[in-house]
Amino acid sequence: MRKLSMDELNRKSVQEFKESAKIPVIAVLENVRSAYNVGSVLRTADAFLLEAVYTTGYTAHPPHKEISKTALGADESVTTRHFANAGAAIDELKAKGYKVLAVEQAESSHRLNQFVLAEGEQLAVVFGNEVSGVEQSTILLCDGCIEIPQLGMKHSLNISVAAGIVLWEVAKKFIVSGL
Repeated sequence: MRKLSMDELNRKSVQEFKESAKIPVIAVLENVRSAYNVGSVLRTADAFLLEAVYTTGYTAHPPHKEISKTALGADESVTTRHFANAGAAIDELKAKGYKVLAVEQAESSHRLNQFVLAEGEQLAVVFGNEVSGVEQSTILLCDGCIEIPQLGMKHSLNISVAAGIVLWEVAKKFIVSGL
């Protein structure tokens, strides 16, 4: 077995990425304190060819030095928008026909591994602050919650890790089913 060279990876240019058909998923970041976490989420969104990343509240947004450090160019390829608050982003997403789900441990949440997408569905997933998670007022605006099943003691993941897990699981559903 041989590791592939950079030339063999068939990486898209920024222009090719922008022109590619996207998986209809938007990550919404609510009051994420660390710009490094934002950059990591952008990199994940690039990896899975997601439609966009929306930042809200005091979440850092491009252009930003710390975001660029972890995004490694994804801050140039992935479409981003900033909103004053999560409610404004959710209102726009719902008006465009997106199903909006908070990623949170909540009553009646659906386990990520059991979550089912409907054919033709567009999805937005809201990730919260590193300490307090998704705000309760934001959860009330969402169509529901999904959570990552956790078996250990902490029941807490870094936002960039949680986003990587959730965004891959959601993207995989689109890829496997051809939605």
